Amino acid sequence: MNEATVRPMITADQIAQRVRELGEQISKDYGDRRLVLICVLKGSFVFTADLARSITAPLRVEFLGVRSYGEGTQSSGIVQITQDLSRSIEGEDILIVEDIVDTGLTIAHLLDLLRTRKPASLKVCALLHKPSRTRVEVPIHYLGFTIEDKFVVGYGLDWAERYRNVPFIGVVEAS
Repeated sequence: MNEATVRPMITADQIAQRVRELGEQISKDYGDRRLVLICVLKGSFVFTADLARSITAPLRVEFLGVRSYGEGTQSSGIVQITQDLSRSIEGEDILIVEDIVDTGLTIAHLLDLLRTRKPASLKVCALLHKPSRTRVEVPIHYLGFTIEDKFVVGYGLDWAERYRNVPFIGVVEAS
């Protein structure tokens, strides 16, 4: 991979403010009901950590490993579970925390999979949405930002396992 720079699209301050707002809304909606955040690995780990600290409702966090990109910048369309949940979610209020919804294929697959596990409720929180790439309409109950069709990295999102530690959302530009 050649050297590249990352041009900011959404600043760290903008992300922090929006995550706080999402946390406040989720806290209001769930009140004192116990919530299970399902962090979709790997891209959502930073978002999930910040979101969890912004939610005042009682919660626990589960991790679900999913792969659909491999080394490229286009989703393969094939969703592979790389790590399953460690505990049952039957009868629980579930919030899937996803980094980005573009085609909708991954979230649609996860919603179908998790519904079979009989949760009390099942909702989606996504940091980013690219509506221009939608192939399957999926509900996004809590949304951080709608973005144009650019391949983005940072704040947990990667390109071939690089750039996850960039504190903002940005676009990779070749040098």
